[in-house]
Amino acid sequence: MEDLPILHVDMDAFYVEVERQSNPSLIGKPVVVGGDSQRGVVASASYEARAMGVKSAMSSVVARRLCSDAVFVKSDFPRYREVSRRVHQIFQAVTPEIEPIALDEAFLDVGGARKLFGSSEEIAWQLRSDIYEGVGLDCSVGVASSKLLAKLASVAAKPQITSRGIQPGVGVYVVDSENQKTFLEAHPVEALWGVGAVTLRKLRSLGISTVKDLAAVPEQVLVEALGASHGGHLWKLSRGVDVSRVNSERQRKSISHEETFPSDVYDRKALESEIVRLSDAVSSRARTQGTAGRTIHLKVRRPDMSFVTRSITVDEPVDTLPEIAEKATELLAQLDIGQGVRLLGVGLSRLDETGPRQLSLVQDDKRDQSWSRLSGAMDRIRERYGHSAIGPGLPINPSENNDS
Repeated sequence: MEDLPILHVDMDAFYVEVERQSNPSLIGKPVVVGGDSQRGVVASASYEARAMGVKSAMSSVVARRLCSDAVFVKSDFPRYREVSRRVHQIFQAVTPEIEPIALDEAFLDVGGARKLFGSSEEIAWQLRSDIYEGVGLDCSVGVASSKLLAKLASVAAKPQITSRGIQPGVGVYVVDSENQKTFLEAHPVEALWGVGAVTLRKLRSLGISTVKDLAAVPEQVLVEALGASHGGHLWKLSRGVDVSRVNSERQRKSISHEETFPSDVYDRKALESEIVRLSDAVSSRARTQGTAGRTIHLKVRRPDMSFVTRSITVDEPVDTLPEIAEKATELLAQLDIGQGVRLLGVGLSRLDETGPRQLSLVQDDKRDQSWSRLSGAMDRIRERYGHSAIGPGLPINPSENNDS
């Protein structure tokens, strides 16, 4: 049996299809998930909208211009994360070797699962079936000997937009040793990892537009043009050499939540209230992931598009709303908001698994315990009824001790 241990599973138009589950009237329509304001950005687009040129990360204004009948739906990331969690539970029934890349995609190493479940291709088809039966969503799976090839294969397995309209995907695409070279070399060079805008310009100046072109160039030429590390890396990738393995120990480096306002905000109290809401989202995600963090970040974008960031590091990891909101509010107090605020974000980094926390003689332990119990209760309610079932009401003044 050929050694093709790597799977790349990618959900098809994930955010859109989750929204269609709760609102079937969206089925068949060009749907754009994201804000529809002048400042909105496309988070995901249905294949009907993609056929009109709409893409992720595109301005909503441009998306509306390209697809005038698009239906815009506001993002619901708590729900997307919950559905993603259910998909990952299906992965875990097959292998513990899982490397999440985003909410809608992951690499799996199924090399150790084939004695139980059959060939890698059979596992891919079974996963696709299990995800559809368990979650009600379609996915595309690439099967290959490396992560690079599996990633490209999952794209080949997806629905395609052609001159004849949207064509169904094959669902599972296998890259074996016989078709590996032909498959890889047919891709544009920007399909390779590490080929961004700057590198692409340099490669095109050398007459390189496809992976086949790149593979024909001597390694030394690439080293001279791109540097020893980058040039050598791309030379290897062009020949299908990718030694990176599925990293099941990969941990998220930070958790953040941000909001772009419909109009610039100048009122500090309004921003403090927004910090409470954002801190609630960050703290909830931290607890769901079993992590806490020591560094709290505040991110502000001004109307002129300039960014200001501030951070503070605390002695013990935190994962509750008031702990994060208190420090984020302190950071906001350091900033001049006279120019207005276009975007506000709260983040948590220096993450670690939650464990016993050191008690402090100066903390109000009763208040801490109350918030810990309340946070746990909120998490249980959200797990059962969804994230929007409960949330902070009135703004919290971090300087007040409230035992209730």
